[in-house]
Amino acid sequence: MPITRRRMLTATAGSMLLPAVSWGRVLGSNNRLNMAVIGTGGMGTGHLRGLVNDKDKENIDVLGVCDVYRRRLNEAQRIAKVPDSGAVMEYERILDNKDVDAVLIATPDHWHTKMAIEAMEAGKDVYVEKPLSHTIEQALACRDAVKRTGRTLQVGPQGTSDSRFWAAREAIRDGRIGPVTWSQGAYCRNSRGGQFNWPIHPGCGPENAKDSDDYVWWDRWLGHEHGLAPEIPWNEDHFFRFRKYLAYNGGLATDLMYHRLAPLLLAIEGHDGAYPKRVVASGGRYLEKDERDIPDTFFMMVDYPREHTVVLSSVMTNDDTWPYIIRGRHATMEFGDGIEMHQQRPWAREFREANGDLLNSDDQTSCSMPRAGRRSHRDNFFDAVRNGATLACNVDLGCSTMVAIKMGVDAWHQDKVLRWDPDTETVVAS
Repeated sequence: MPITRRRMLTATAGSMLLPAVSWGRVLGSNNRLNMAVIGTGGMGTGHLRGLVNDKDKENIDVLGVCDVYRRRLNEAQRIAKVPDSGAVMEYERILDNKDVDAVLIATPDHWHTKMAIEAMEAGKDVYVEKPLSHTIEQALACRDAVKRTGRTLQVGPQGTSDSRFWAAREAIRDGRIGPVTWSQGAYCRNSRGGQFNWPIHPGCGPENAKDSDDYVWWDRWLGHEHGLAPEIPWNEDHFFRFRKYLAYNGGLATDLMYHRLAPLLLAIEGHDGAYPKRVVASGGRYLEKDERDIPDTFFMMVDYPREHTVVLSSVMTNDDTWPYIIRGRHATMEFGDGIEMHQQRPWAREFREANGDLLNSDDQTSCSMPRAGRRSHRDNFFDAVRNGATLACNVDLGCSTMVAIKMGVDAWHQDKVLRWDPDTETVVAS
């Protein structure tokens, strides 16, 4: 096997004068951060365009792009203006490039943590799209890899960079609404064509020449040789519409509910989140009865050890949705342009005592906190890599969110109540 930087780091990190963590943090000239994007579908291409547009403002450069679909790879190469050597189908070549400081991973979910862990072991920092993983075991392994390697890893729910949830965290910590008892979040849509029925490019597949725009490296996309997904013949619906299938993701829960739970956990439990105590779920394929095996209507409830419940909903057949609300014993917290807190009448005295600095009169029953400015989610990652800034969604928050969300998927799929055993970090059915 050829000796690469990644293999050398893995083999010799314990004996080198500069360990992999320190070596990887030596950025380019003038503190430039050299990036690569792995997975250049819709979300990955959006990130890539953002990175290219922010090149001067954020002092970054894109040195590489990777995808297993030649058409997408060629388009990503055009956007990033990288040479042929920087546009690859093998993500390992990205990790072996000593000039790449950090990678942005936007592949389908079942590949997230394998790539993230290998990238960190290669001395690179990681921005990984949500959800953190496809399974609970993968999420825990990624969490442990961050601790082991000391790398910076940002998980992608952008709501955790919304300043309202950081202000809500301070307000809850300061007792402004009393003990939290329950909260809610939702992400609903509606469409005529069916959710996740994205366009299919006719004629694409693994049978085409490898230098053809229509070539898809199907076996690599599946990852069956690594146990990431079952080995099946080429299926264009699975490839272009992977969010319809539980083999590669958790459907509404991992794609949409993850966006809602992570900010709520940040506000209620703190920067590292919390693992659940008990999860139940309901819903089904009520209207969208095509090839999908995910529900089009999904609800889940998560009980936490600190004695509060989070209620989440995601419906793809009606876009009327719930707002974010956090309910405490003394007041209810609502999220608009800023934060509004409305007293609970039986606890008016406690509400006034806790929020006297925000109230203008003794008979005022509500108060507000304005929305403050905050760096974007991706910019926050740059700041963390360069300066050690606090991540909006670190691996602990990302992992604890993933555990609850995946338990919801499995509770629905298995038709069971699921509990989390904190001692063994395993799921127990009851």
